[in-house]
Amino acid sequence: MPLLRRASGRAYFALQALAGALWWVLVPTVEAVRTATLGRLDPLLVGALDIPLFVVASALVALGVRRAAWVAAPWTLLVTTGMVLYATLTGEAGWGAVAMLAASAGSVGAGLLVLQGRIPVERFLVGPLAFRPARRPLSESPLVATFVQMTAFWTLFLVVLPLPAIWLERRWGVAVLLGHGAAVAIAVAGMVLLLVASALGVWSAATMARLGRGTPLPGAMAHRLVVAGPYRWVRNPMAVAGIAQGVAVGLLGASWLVIVYALAGGVLWHLLVRPLEEQDLAARFGEDYARYAATVRCWLPALPRSSWPATP
Repeated sequence: MPLLRRASGRAYFALQALAGALWWVLVPTVEAVRTATLGRLDPLLVGALDIPLFVVASALVALGVRRAAWVAAPWTLLVTTGMVLYATLTGEAGWGAVAMLAASAGSVGAGLLVLQGRIPVERFLVGPLAFRPARRPLSESPLVATFVQMTAFWTLFLVVLPLPAIWLERRWGVAVLLGHGAAVAIAVAGMVLLLVASALGVWSAATMARLGRGTPLPGAMAHRLVVAGPYRWVRNPMAVAGIAQGVAVGLLGASWLVIVYALAGGVLWHLLVRPLEEQDLAARFGEDYARYAATVRCWLPALPRSSWPATP
C-alpha cells in the first residue's frame, strides 16, 4: 500500500509539472492568461524562479527524485502566500491565487505520500479532536454539551470561514456574475437546503446525545452504537448535513468557492478522517459495527437491507 500511495504522489507531481509547463507556454503567448494569473507581475522575473523550482522540481519528483519534493512543495507554499497577498492588495491575478491555493494543497498532500507513503492525519487528531468516548456516559444526557458544540462548529464552518472566502472571491475578480432572477432563485434554493440540512444535523446530534451518551466531538464520542433516527438510513448523517449546509451557504452567497470548500471538506473527511473513525468504532463495537457498516451506507441514504432495532 505505501508503494501505491507513493506512486499516486508521483503521478500528481507529473500532472503538476505538465500543467506548470503548459501554463508557462501560455503566459507569454496569451494575454488573457497572463493578466488573469499574474496581473502586472513581470513574467520573466517570476518564471526565472518558478520554472526550476516548481516545474522542474515537480518533474524530478515524478521521475523518482524524492528529495525534490522538499523543493517543490515549500516553493509552492511560498508562491501561494505571495499570490494571495498580491491578489488581495491589488484586486489582480485572482485566478493565479486560486490556482496556487489548489496547487499548495495538492503539493503538500502528494509530498507527504512520496516522502512518507501516507498522510499522517492522526498527528492532528489530538485533544478534543482525538477519538475517545465521552466521560461519565451514565450521567445526564449530554444534550447541552452537544448543542454548544454544534453552535461553535456551525459558527466556525458556516460563518467565520465562508464570509472571508466570499469577500476574497469578489476582491480577486473570480466571482460568477448572475442576473437578478438567477441570483434570487439560487438564494431561495440555498435557504431551503440550509433549513433541511440544519434540521438533519439537529436530529442527528440529538439522537447521538440521547441514545449514545456522547456528542459530535471526536473527543466525546458515543458509548453506544446508535442505529436509530437518521442513523438507520445513513452512517454519517451529521457529516452529510454539514456538507449540505456548506453548499447552502455557498448558494446563499452566490459563491462557487464556498461550494468547492464544502465539497472538498467532505472529500478530505472521507479519505483521511473516516478510516480512522471507522477503525475506532470497529475496535469498540466489534461485530455489531461490522453488521451495521455492511447494512447501512456511508453517504447515500437508503432503506437498510436488514432490520435494525432502535438503540434502547
